[in-house]
Amino acid sequence: MNKLDVKKLNFKKLNGIVPAVVQDAETKTVLMLGFMNKEAISRTIESKKVTFWSRTKKRLWEKGEVSENTLKLISIFADCDNDTLLILAKPQGPTCHTEAYSCFGIEKQNGLEFLQQLYNLIVARKKELPKNSYTTSLFREGLAKILAKVEEESGEVLQAAKKETKKRLIEESSDLLYHLFVLLAQKNISLSDVIQELQRRKK
Repeated sequence: MNKLDVKKLNFKKLNGIVPAVVQDAETKTVLMLGFMNKEAISRTIESKKVTFWSRTKKRLWEKGEVSENTLKLISIFADCDNDTLLILAKPQGPTCHTEAYSCFGIEKQNGLEFLQQLYNLIVARKKELPKNSYTTSLFREGLAKILAKVEEESGEVLQAAKKETKKRLIEESSDLLYHLFVLLAQKNISLSDVIQELQRRKK
């Protein structure tokens, strides 16, 4: 987590508080807007649970103190004028009091999240081995079968890229990604492991 210099924040504009925009640390979706004073910021950093100053109740309130839909603090940043905060958090349930994911009516899922959900489903199939599941059949047949499918799908992606339509390339790429996810799950490698390696190479 980055170090926020609270002493540099300008609390004068709004009589002791600053607005705090909360963003999902994973999807980068804006979840809500709240307000913080120095004590709320301190409590948030110490507890790792996002806490605001309620302008109506005139007291500190931890997000989710009643609903238990808390916001787990990941990072907190000040803007260039030091009068607004950006909080990256991991929501533990719906953020809005209406039970919506975001107070701005934004739906949760994005493409990257779907890929994580697909990988999680594959991992669950590996553990549970439900009947009549193609994924289960791959895990039951073992590594050799999974490797053969990855090799097969790789070849089909190359073939589609050379001689077939864009639609076929998308379809074959989807097949390859799925079987690659099965291989990663078989070898106990998470998507986070792969992402971290890609991030390392970016530097």
